[in-house]
Amino acid sequence: MNITPEEMAQLKAHMDRTFKCSDLTIKKRDKVNDSIEVMIGGEFVGIIYKIIDEGETSFNFEMAILDIDLV
Repeated sequence: MNITPEEMAQLKAHMDRTFKCSDLTIKKRDKVNDSIEVMIGGEFVGIIYKIIDEGETSFNFEMAILDIDLV
């Protein structure tokens, strides 16, 4: 379930369109092939996981929001 460079480029383009954020970057994770890190302005904000189920591929974006960030 490796995320290919082509998929990374497609995910980056989708995230750019969706969030309209010029500082958004994505990068491979160390020792893990089924997900990539999402960064904004060099700060980690979440992970995109690749999931293959019954022959269909999806990508899930997971972002944790800390309570201290809500103030």
